[in-house]
Amino acid sequence: MEREGGLLKWQWSLYPDGHRDRRNLALHAATAPIFLAGTCALALSPLAGVMAGVGGAAVMLASMIAQGSGHKLEKTAPAPFLGPTDVLKRFFAEQWITFPRFVLSGEFAKAWREAR
Repeated sequence: MEREGGLLKWQWSLYPDGHRDRRNLALHAATAPIFLAGTCALALSPLAGVMAGVGGAAVMLASMIAQGSGHKLEKTAPAPFLGPTDVLKRFFAEQWITFPRFVLSGEFAKAWREAR
């Protein structure tokens, strides 16, 4: 199932409502950079060695679990996943594009100030 306007537009349209709890915002701020570092370690593992890949995958998974816990604190639950591929697409899009956009656009600061 394709989302109206594509994944990034759809995800951005829902993002502020699902990121209003200060604890969830703090979890995202702490774990998004860890996920990005883990992705880089996994991608570089053919050059850096198997342990870089294992470590990268482990911190990526830990970040996903932590953010999933954070979303349970929100009044607005995330849209259900359409399957395993959807989980990966949405999570990578969120970590690499949507969350950085949320921060750089000032929406993170606004959400933090207005946090319930």
